[in-house]
Amino acid sequence: MANSKRTLFLKRRLRVRNKLRKVNAGRLRLSVHRSNKNISAQLIDDVRGVTLAAASTMEKDLGVVGKNNVEAAKKVGAAIAERAKKAGVEEAYFDRGGFLFHGKVKALADAAREGGLKI
Repeated sequence: MANSKRTLFLKRRLRVRNKLRKVNAGRLRLSVHRSNKNISAQLIDDVRGVTLAAASTMEKDLGVVGKNNVEAAKKVGAAIAERAKKAGVEEAYFDRGGFLFHGKVKALADAAREGGLKI
């Protein structure tokens, strides 16, 4: 029996997170979530269970409210890199969740790298 898209997504997400937990050396996690209408990123400290910085297309000051395209992903990536610098974070692991690393997710990661965040 064929697996549903949702089941495959959840398996992929668990595989990515488990691998990150194995190699995590106290570094933070840059988690990305992509929906049909928005894209968001969070900088999470798993040891303390705290979100240090977040950026999303739902924020009015980014100027891309309700958009989910590559340009919006680049703006979110630049914003999360800037907010990470303010929080004193220089490097993090990139947690793509169950999303494939191309298109919007890749654009967000590249913009975060250009902003000075080591991923």
